[in-house]
Amino acid sequence: MWTNTCCSHPLDDFEVEKVEKDQLGVKTAASRKLEHELGIPRSQTAVEEFQYLTRIHYLAPSNGMWGEHEVDYILFLTADVSVTPNTNEIRDYKYVDKEELKAMFADKGNSFTPWFKLIARDYLFGWWDELLKRKDRDGRIAAKSLAGLVDGNKVVKMV
Repeated sequence: MWTNTCCSHPLDDFEVEKVEKDQLGVKTAASRKLEHELGIPRSQTAVEEFQYLTRIHYLAPSNGMWGEHEVDYILFLTADVSVTPNTNEIRDYKYVDKEELKAMFADKGNSFTPWFKLIARDYLFGWWDELLKRKDRDGRIAAKSLAGLVDGNKVVKMV
């Protein structure tokens, strides 16, 4: 199934991943998971460069026996990275622009994780547009430009 780049999954074993102030824990966990799943060195995913947007509470049934019911922190990061996928974690990856992702959603041959479909449908494409509008004077895109776009103090409920 296609999905977002990765999920952070903070671990209780690591004290820094429990720090809630400025979402330090989930940002640290996201950097760790990017290294674990995609082989992106932590040196290329500086915690201070992640931009937290919001938290989303969602419920997504799957096959009747299993499903998802959790709160996800939405983080953006813009960085030049080296990808060396962990084949125990992912089968494939690709960089896409917004139009290609929309085409992938329209192709019935593709399957997506439930949370990614919900978030993309309701929020991602709008956030993506906003990110592109906020290029700096040199035409660069920076995730940090999304600061304040969403009230990150609230938990958005999705179904």
